[in-house]
Amino acid sequence: MTKVKDVLTALDDLTNGRCVKGPGDWAAANNPWVVTKSSGIPGKAIVEVPGLVFGNMEDEVHKIAVCMTLTESVIELAAATGVQAIVSHHPVADAANSGGVLMKYYLGIYHLAHFELHEAFHGTHPGIPWLHGHKPVFASVHYGGIPGNIVYVGDVLPEINTIGDLISRLDNLMNADMDRHMLEVERRERGVREIEETSVAACAKIMIGKPENPVKKVIHMFPHCGFAPEHLKKLKEDYPEVDTVIASISRVYPGHPLLETAEELGLNFVCGNSHALEIFENGVPLARALKNHLPDCEVVIFRERQTSTPLESFGSDGIREYGDRIAGEYLHRKPMDVAHRP
Repeated sequence: MTKVKDVLTALDDLTNGRCVKGPGDWAAANNPWVVTKSSGIPGKAIVEVPGLVFGNMEDEVHKIAVCMTLTESVIELAAATGVQAIVSHHPVADAANSGGVLMKYYLGIYHLAHFELHEAFHGTHPGIPWLHGHKPVFASVHYGGIPGNIVYVGDVLPEINTIGDLISRLDNLMNADMDRHMLEVERRERGVREIEETSVAACAKIMIGKPENPVKKVIHMFPHCGFAPEHLKKLKEDYPEVDTVIASISRVYPGHPLLETAEELGLNFVCGNSHALEIFENGVPLARALKNHLPDCEVVIFRERQTSTPLESFGSDGIREYGDRIAGEYLHRKPMDVAHRP
């Protein structure tokens, strides 16, 4: 019989002891994977607590869902499909990740346990470099002294000869043709050609260079982690044989300083998998590891699919009429009552 505490033990084992095991292990001084994240916006800082965030250690677990980010949609899907424990990769904030209400109420009514495993999971496997066609010869999770600024320098795998090979590899591994097909099906069935979907819109792409350009050694970085042009210059100085930059999870667009710096240094620049595909990169290995540790549990993967639809085409005729009526009758500034005017 698997319990919540057994899921915690499995997560602790597969991260080689990085999870919080109790109150004495919570403080960052005792556990370096308890990390505070803040942009300096008042009231919006968050503390990552790898391990059990909510739940009773003695509750039984028969079905586990692995996801990237906890949302109300995840909670509802878990409850409706018999899940007892959710493991999200990204850290959670009370109410923010639970539909604006307290997690203790929302997760509590469905008897759901929740675990998070973000920075504590990073660096535990070389899967993301492998998916992007290289084997690291250098790796850092705090390059330039910035916590979470992950950087790899890698030699490409034998089957990779050009930057076009990198793109083809990602497309094949991510089954990009299926995502494009499903988007076309939705556009056709809904009669809306303007629908967009993240994994298609933000697919792997060459930003500098041509598909036939050769590649031997790469710098693989993640722009949203704090990677800056000076970091690129220093890495090129330390590894002069580098010929290509890969940006993944997040990406850059024309006019970004990193693209300008790469062009100055004579480097190819490739945008790899976006954050929308991290469920494949980190979610699948995490789910498989949980299944290996807890073979009696069913493990499922929750994948997000985010779409964009023009306002005029969204929903049914009835829901569009509803939106027009509610906005027109209620959602505008009302005339002030005479008695309350200054």
